[in-house]
Amino acid sequence: MQNNYRKLFFILTVVFSLVLIFIYLVNFRKIKLFNDIYFRLPIMLKGKKVCKEYQNLLDTSLNSTFSATIINDKGNIIGSYNGNKLRIPASNLKLLSTAYTLSKYNISDSLNTSIYKDNSNNYYLIGSGDPDLSIIDLNKLLNKINFKNNFNFYILEIDKRKKWPNGWTEEDKLYSYGSPITSLAIKSNQNNYIDIYYVKNLIDNYFKINYPSYNFNLYLLDFNKKQVKNLKLVSQIKSNPIISLITLANSESHNFTAESLYKNASNSWNDNTYTKIKYWLKFKGLPVKNILINDASGLSRDNRLTTNLTALFLHKMRYSKQFEFYNSSLSILGIRGTLSNRSKNTEIASRFFGKTGTLSNVFALSGYLYKDNDILSVSIIQNSNKININKSFVLLNNIYTLKKCY
Repeated sequence: MQNNYRKLFFILTVVFSLVLIFIYLVNFRKIKLFNDIYFRLPIMLKGKKVCKEYQNLLDTSLNSTFSATIINDKGNIIGSYNGNKLRIPASNLKLLSTAYTLSKYNISDSLNTSIYKDNSNNYYLIGSGDPDLSIIDLNKLLNKINFKNNFNFYILEIDKRKKWPNGWTEEDKLYSYGSPITSLAIKSNQNNYIDIYYVKNLIDNYFKINYPSYNFNLYLLDFNKKQVKNLKLVSQIKSNPIISLITLANSESHNFTAESLYKNASNSWNDNTYTKIKYWLKFKGLPVKNILINDASGLSRDNRLTTNLTALFLHKMRYSKQFEFYNSSLSILGIRGTLSNRSKNTEIASRFFGKTGTLSNVFALSGYLYKDNDILSVSIIQNSNKININKSFVLLNNIYTLKKCY
């Protein structure tokens, strides 16, 4: 019996020691393989080590309309103000959706616009929401094919009832930032007159001009990738690489691109549900209880996140093997993207990589603050009818000037 207890004690000691070593290596990001394993695990090695200077800064700078969370290099929450309060995040939601997309693709992958053919002389045009797709691209696609007489040409597009996510207002839909999300969009649907019916007429004219003596039929079909199974690919146009599209979504806050990337990554062109982002976060051990995600771009007023979740996510993302690419896609304070005109010629210019979020009555600012050879994960959100954007940037600057919290 004693020997059994000794064996059990030895096994538990070894296991406990291995766990401690793993935690140590993860905390200090010593080995990339362990980092990636931790990123994939449904656990979060976090603590709450409130630093008086940081907490006092939040308490004295902010009012009840704000939420803010600061996480240090080791994953400790060193300051939090209304950190668990649900807020409308605006485009800060792209931080989550683009990371989800990055987990599903290689950075060199692309969104393809393709024409397939079956054995009965039927052709199928199917898109993937390439945000840069042009009329010239469509002509190139068609020019690559030598059509034969008596053919059918099918154009696949999503159901018009699913062109906009829930929570996008009718006013949003009038502007280019709220353009419909479709798989065969020309230049991200920025021109209301160049829609799928315009594309159909364009293709119809192309056939009449180039094949005047041929008989053909042209049809619109509801989008369904299953329809192209076992078909032969005969022509294809590739988008810019995925990493370029993620950079467009994050750095320039391009709504159409964020939505299109998510639709492809989640294989959800036929519905408007975004639960896969929430479950992806949950399986990373992040606090997703009660959050609401109704689009991938943050334009929906029905979205709800917390700054604790956003900052914790940003910290855990640093363990992903794709982190360098993810970080490179963000705006840089005073240098690039939506942050390019902020805090120029200041101490923190070029030291904050992040994302803004702006809607009526909403401003959000989240990302990575490079400070004292460490990286702080910071999230700030204000929901109010009296938005004070400058206060968020002043707070960020004040966080930078505080002494390091050990």
